[in-house]
Amino acid sequence: MKTQFQGGPNIAMKVPPHQYEATVAFYRDVLQLAELPNQNEESTVFKFGENNLWIDSVNTVSQAEIWLQVITSNSSAAENHLNNAGISRCDTIEPLGDEFDGYWISNPASIIHLIDGVETH
Repeated sequence: MKTQFQGGPNIAMKVPPHQYEATVAFYRDVLQLAELPNQNEESTVFKFGENNLWIDSVNTVSQAEIWLQVITSNSSAAENHLNNAGISRCDTIEPLGDEFDGYWISNPASIIHLIDGVETH
């Protein structure tokens, strides 16, 4: 069975705290995107077409980064496929919790991707 991937519904923009409010204001006030309910005080979520754009205030970044969600029905098979392609996990980037069926990778251009095994959550 061939491993299949598809883009997930979430895009995360990690921004330094000193840029957070202005970035949120850009999407809310300038582009006038619809803000979605969210329980995390350090994140704001906007409807971004078919996707959700999460803007996260992150103390450990010095410039904005884009992180992408990729979903697969079998995260273990996906890991083998990615390893065979020379792509390694980088789980230390951000904790996902023990119950989460997924992990972090980085593409060759250093863009972070969340590989999400959607069938278990």
